[in-house]
Amino acid sequence: MNRSHVISFCLLLCAVQTLMGAEKPTVLSKTVQVPMRDGVLLATDVYQSPNVKQAPVVLMRTPYNKARAKKAAERFAEAGLIAVVQDCRGKFESEGIFYPYDNEGQDGFDTIEWLGKQPWCNGKIGMWGASYVGATQWLAANEHPPGLVTIAPTATFSSFYRNLYLGGALRISLIARWASGNSQKPEGAEVTQDWRGTLLHLPMSEVDNEIGWSIPWLEGMLTHPEHDGFWNRTELTDDIVDLKLPMQHIVGYYDFFSRESVNNFTRMQQEARDPETRRQQQLILGPWDHGSIGRSKVGDVDFGENAVIDAAGENLKWFERRLLGKQPEQDRADVPVRYFSLGDNVWFNATTWPPQGFTATSFYLHSNGKANTSDGDGRLDLCPSTTDEAADRFQADPNDPAPACPVTDKRPLISATWAPVDQRPIEKRNDVLVYTSEPYTEPLSFAGNAQAKLFVSADTPDADWVVKLIDVHPNGFSQNLAVGILRGRFRNSEQQPTLLKPGEVYEITVDLGPIAAQIGKGHRLRVDICGAYFPLFDRNPNSGEGPFGKDTKISTERVYHDAVRPSQIILPCKQ
Repeated sequence: MNRSHVISFCLLLCAVQTLMGAEKPTVLSKTVQVPMRDGVLLATDVYQSPNVKQAPVVLMRTPYNKARAKKAAERFAEAGLIAVVQDCRGKFESEGIFYPYDNEGQDGFDTIEWLGKQPWCNGKIGMWGASYVGATQWLAANEHPPGLVTIAPTATFSSFYRNLYLGGALRISLIARWASGNSQKPEGAEVTQDWRGTLLHLPMSEVDNEIGWSIPWLEGMLTHPEHDGFWNRTELTDDIVDLKLPMQHIVGYYDFFSRESVNNFTRMQQEARDPETRRQQQLILGPWDHGSIGRSKVGDVDFGENAVIDAAGENLKWFERRLLGKQPEQDRADVPVRYFSLGDNVWFNATTWPPQGFTATSFYLHSNGKANTSDGDGRLDLCPSTTDEAADRFQADPNDPAPACPVTDKRPLISATWAPVDQRPIEKRNDVLVYTSEPYTEPLSFAGNAQAKLFVSADTPDADWVVKLIDVHPNGFSQNLAVGILRGRFRNSEQQPTLLKPGEVYEITVDLGPIAAQIGKGHRLRVDICGAYFPLFDRNPNSGEGPFGKDTKISTERVYHDAVRPSQIILPCKQ
């Protein structure tokens, strides 16, 4: 081949490559202003492949900057959908004033109604996104907008009260830190550098000012620990069963939204009034916390490559099935429940949550009255006590609350994590009771909702009981699996708290949430009990004064485990 032929061939090759490149569809985007019913304009990005003239739409509404969803939106658009991402009212490029959750239902309705009128929308609309963005889906769906046919809420709530409060205790560091970054900061104001002092501040009603400025909506949340009418705008639990929507729910065991997300799935699958809606619910339940969905490394534990999933890809498969009419690969899109088991690190399929084939099994607490610390005499086994075992006791000091996880240079107090971290430093504290089984000679597997039934007393008008379920590895690593908390005055009701009578013994139930795990051969099962999980939950002043009180009291708390008061952990075990 002579030189001219080589040049001609190269030019021809370049031309072919150019044509091939030109044939490859690219995603185009544009920003439009969508009017709400009160005239406020919300900045909205539309992603569309040029060869797609009309298609179903997937919508995300976010307070965290619509530009951050560009990658996922382009991916959805490349698959044949039209992706729309909108800044919530008062955030980034949108007009108006941001007030958490208050306008999301109506603004979601108005946006979906607007989408349905666009010539490029074929009338079918879905929604996707996590956390606050997941909540915008529930709030919009509850307004019953025309054209909304499916949602995919990841790690979110249908009752904001139950996300923020558990057993009457407040997720204080979560909401305080979120408020510091999502409220209007006055000119010259600075966020506190003393987070410990801020989160310990009393009365609770002043914590917003301790952050650095007045945040009225945060003060409202902090001063309504009862599940009362204050929360009605974000209380959808009784209403969601009227929805007629296929839904995909994704969450991790260590996520603070785990209970709410799993309960949303269970409620829709079992109680939705529409039979077809009950059949079209999916739950993906993994080993993650709120910031690690889809990853293998969570806190101090690497759950292996098997733990890795493509969360956006799971959403896409769901939308391809529900919006584009494609058949699922290997029917995975129609598996109602896919759950990950901690320890053996494998996925299982099930038709319901809790999965079938597991039986509630009691593990009883024992000691000679000295279960304090991991060096104490606390024991855990399958046999209830037949003798008058001495009660265990500890002192819960509000000024030195038991931490949720060890504080280190790399993990300051405000960065306390819900993820699995080594609990051994905390188990050396004298205000922590520790009950441990013998090493297992055969694996112990359980899956479902765990709980503790305890007989307790305190010498103060109020007190907290925190219960942690632990997997003790052969090398001593103490891995938290699940945790629950109950504030004494909320033992009977979220709506009408009742103070404790000092010295009186109460039987309480502490919800530990959804969990699936295997305690491997050579591992030990452990239960820790203490009076705080700070700062992930606010410490209890033990005075019973509520959010406007300033007093604190050291509480002597007791846990009883004798023949007539058999304190126990109840796990759904494989038989």
